[in-house]
Order: sequence, then C-alpha cells, then structure tokens
Amino acid sequence: MRTLAIIALATLVAGCGFHLRGDASFPFTSIYVNAPSSPPMAAETRRGIGAADATTKVVDSAANAQVTLDLPLVVDDKDVLSLSSGGSVREFQLVKRVQYRLHDKNGDDWIPAGEIVIRRSYTFNETQVLARDLQEQRLLREMQSDAVQQLIRRMQAARKPA
Repeated sequence: MRTLAIIALATLVAGCGFHLRGDASFPFTSIYVNAPSSPPMAAETRRGIGAADATTKVVDSAANAQVTLDLPLVVDDKDVLSLSSGGSVREFQLVKRVQYRLHDKNGDDWIPAGEIVIRRSYTFNETQVLARDLQEQRLLREMQSDAVQQLIRRMQAARKPA
C-alpha cells in the first residue's frame, strides 16, 4: 500500500509539470554584455552567465560575440511610501529598473527590448539611520542579483530570429 502511494504521488508531481530549475543552457555560444551606465550590473551579469552555463563564453567585444546583451539603462530610485502623523518618513520603497535587449551582429532581436522592475520596501526610523542605510545597501544588492537572475532566465528562453 505504501509503495502504491509513493508511485501515485510521484506520478502526480511529474504530471503537473513540476521540475527543479537546474542549470541554465543558452541558445547561443558567446555573448557580449554592454552596460555602459552600470559597470557593477555588467560585472554581475557576466559572472551570472558564466556560472549558469559553462559552454557559453562571455567575450570582451561585440565583434567576437554571437549575441550582444545591451543594458542601456540601470536606475535605482527611492520613493517615500508613508509618513508619520508628525510628517517624518516612516517607509521607503526602492525601485530598480533594468532595460535590456538581446540581439545579434545583424541587429536582429533574439529578445526584443524589455524592462525588469523590482521593488522592495522598508521601514525607516530616525534613531537607526546607520542601520537603515546598511539595510538599504543590502536591499539594492539583492535587487541587482534578482535582476541578473531574471535576465538569465529570459535569455534561456531566447530564440534565434527566423
């Protein structure tokens, strides 16, 4: 009876389409990352691509690459979400916007221009300014890592133009 239950559960999980994320595989063999507005984003994207797929090479020039990932705009914004009754800030929202486009040497789009927007909010207290500043920096780093992971997943789904 126990064996039958295990087989039924395994069949149910396999039938719903569930699978682990696993390693990335890209439909191209070499890529150039062009992010003039954000060298830290470019560096993390290069590291992420190299770590995700060992067969895809990150090259140093667009002429040597099969495709080019353009990141023309990487912007961090900070907005006030709420105020206290005394008018001081209680909550902030951080927003990271990353515009991207994946194309080949001929200018044909493998992934058309798009944008990734990531938002995080945090509470603010005037008595803990240093701690909140460190929290903000940590959140910005995590948001950048999330954006890189989203880019990698989107590049996995890229298709060569017909």
